[in-house]
Amino acid sequence: MKVIHIAGGGDRGGAKTHIISLCSHLAKSCELILVSLRSGDFAESAEKAGIKTKTIFSFWTIADYIRLIGFIKREKPDIVHCHGAKANLAGVLIKLFCKCTTVTTVHSDYRLDYMHSVFKNCTIGLINRASLRFFDYYITVSELFKRMLITRSFKANNIMTIYNGLDFSQKCAPADKKEYLARHGLEYNEGDIVIGIPARLNPVKDIPTLISAFAKAKKQCSNIKLLIGGDGEEMSRLKHMVKDLGIQNSVAFLGWVSDVPQFFTVCDIDVLCSISESFPYSILEGIREGCAVITSDVGGMRNLIDNGINGYIFKPGDSDVFADYIIDLVQHPDKRRRFASLLYEKASRLYSIDKMANTQLEIYESISKLVKRRKKRDGVLICGAYGRGNSGDEAILKAIITSVKSIDPLVPVTVMTRQPLPTSLDHGVNAVYTFNAVRFLSAMRRSSLFINGGGNLIQDSTSSRSLFFYLYTIYAAKKRGCKVLMYGCGIGHVRRSFNRRLTKKVIDDYVDIITLRDEISKNDLIKMGVTKPEISLTADPAMSIKPYPDSDAEYYLRSNGIDPDGKYICFSLRQWGNFKNYDAFAKAAEYAYKQYGATPVFLPIEIPKDMDPTNKVCGKLTCPHYILPPPSDAALLISVYGKMSAVCAIRLHALVFAAASGAPFMAASYDIKVNGFMEYIGMSELCCDLSELSFDWLKNSIDKIYSHDVVPSPANKLRELEKGNIDAAKKLLNDNK
Repeated sequence: MKVIHIAGGGDRGGAKTHIISLCSHLAKSCELILVSLRSGDFAESAEKAGIKTKTIFSFWTIADYIRLIGFIKREKPDIVHCHGAKANLAGVLIKLFCKCTTVTTVHSDYRLDYMHSVFKNCTIGLINRASLRFFDYYITVSELFKRMLITRSFKANNIMTIYNGLDFSQKCAPADKKEYLARHGLEYNEGDIVIGIPARLNPVKDIPTLISAFAKAKKQCSNIKLLIGGDGEEMSRLKHMVKDLGIQNSVAFLGWVSDVPQFFTVCDIDVLCSISESFPYSILEGIREGCAVITSDVGGMRNLIDNGINGYIFKPGDSDVFADYIIDLVQHPDKRRRFASLLYEKASRLYSIDKMANTQLEIYESISKLVKRRKKRDGVLICGAYGRGNSGDEAILKAIITSVKSIDPLVPVTVMTRQPLPTSLDHGVNAVYTFNAVRFLSAMRRSSLFINGGGNLIQDSTSSRSLFFYLYTIYAAKKRGCKVLMYGCGIGHVRRSFNRRLTKKVIDDYVDIITLRDEISKNDLIKMGVTKPEISLTADPAMSIKPYPDSDAEYYLRSNGIDPDGKYICFSLRQWGNFKNYDAFAKAAEYAYKQYGATPVFLPIEIPKDMDPTNKVCGKLTCPHYILPPPSDAALLISVYGKMSAVCAIRLHALVFAAASGAPFMAASYDIKVNGFMEYIGMSELCCDLSELSFDWLKNSIDKIYSHDVVPSPANKLRELEKGNIDAAKKLLNDNK
């Protein structure tokens, strides 16, 4: 594979380190050329690192771009990879005139790059913002930046993430602290703690917050010194601030630091206070040299630092908390050294230069495969009741996407949803508004597989309109050339005779395979006369979601004021029709608490709909109880259910989550799909229709659960059955290859 990297050539700091480190390692595995659009330090450093480097620079930018286009045409690279504003404009021209596959790495928030200069922001910044829209693929150096691009309407399927890496084997020889500080006008005494930051002195780095926090900490810790390495337009202002605070004898401005590793050998604490970052190299460099870390909550810092365990993270601009963290690490040297040691172990394992280079090669290989398979019809379109705040439906979507990606990791996925942006952010896929016919019909023309995804979509209990809509999408997808799969779904009730005839007609004529989550749904299809599609019994897609470890659930409970070591009975309720017998649930909660010592926990699945019945029951309780907000992540939600000694639920997916977690459960059924699920898993004795629900039934069911007189949760059996959904999707995807 032949790859040409293009950089502006004026890169300094983290960007320079990233590009040169990455290219020097990639050159071992592929044919690589680094083009610098400026002569000087960057190009010279690249050549010293052994990278094949070409400098294209004159005082005529247009002529340079023309020369670059000619060079690319001669070299015929497989991929052109750009870094920075000047290179991004070159990338657009290369795509236009050379028809190359173009990639850019987003190293920073491009809207903030030139916030210090109105003129540059309105010229270079504007051109860069426009240029970014024309690239084929994007690489971000943190998940936060990927989310940033998605919120700005970049397609999620075209964004890939690679975290910065560093060579942790090349530690610098320690410098003499006293001599180093004296060189910069500071007196060093034994026991002094040195805090350091190398950064451009511009508004994005928010150095005033650091100086303010340092001044506050200085009042309690007289033995601290601050080294600020870097230059920039805010130098004069910052020096005046230091003088006004009376801390000039403890703060040194070093100017631009050329030897950053040596800088960190004299520091005890590495700090970062930016309002926006990607994944800063200065933190990794400080960790490599043995520093403890305090950082603002930016970029991928939360992926690296476990707050309070191996470092500290504060909200950008919060100088009070920042100062408290400085004081804590200064006054507790053992904690400071422990943090540094733990962080070194984690960073050297997860953020090495070799790992970064290997990930980048995998990304190039993926891009090459995607380019080769570019064709009119390639992808999966998923349609369902998504983007409505229902944790059960979102769990289904997560399960379907995970299954599809397990079959083909590179397949483009698009979801029809009520909330395209949150869906795209949460699942990392493209998304279109459910009722935007232009968008979803266009997606159907590009897709090879249409999935009518999970849940009970084919029913007219709520209205005929939703049934007609979902039947239409099945018809439209098939007419536009898609294979059609109804995935892990429930059927019914379809009550009206016309609706049943229409449903039979559409499913028979336009669906290829149906996988069902219960026997009742299969029987209903047979009664309607559906015979043509291949039908199999599987299980709810959510059963494929692997729960998080118990420690994650314990942390979630603790963060919501619940002792994870306690004994709890969980209620997941919903409003349905004219049901008003909430006294039964309240009495059952009181009974479980008094008889078995199980504190009631109420876990609503759909917010805000489920809050009304929850509040009605809680308003009747005299015993201690909790209302727990549902985690947005289905895997965490399942693990939370697993911490319950019993679950009583009306909502189907609360029952599915309980089954997946292994917790014992009972069902108050509002619909045939709940009865069907409980019958399918052999637990119909613990299911009661809402119309017949009473305290006595709930009491007896609680007694059965706590006396262990119930059938164990069939989680493993359901997970095996659920694999039939994946097999069906694999069959239809392979049919289109």
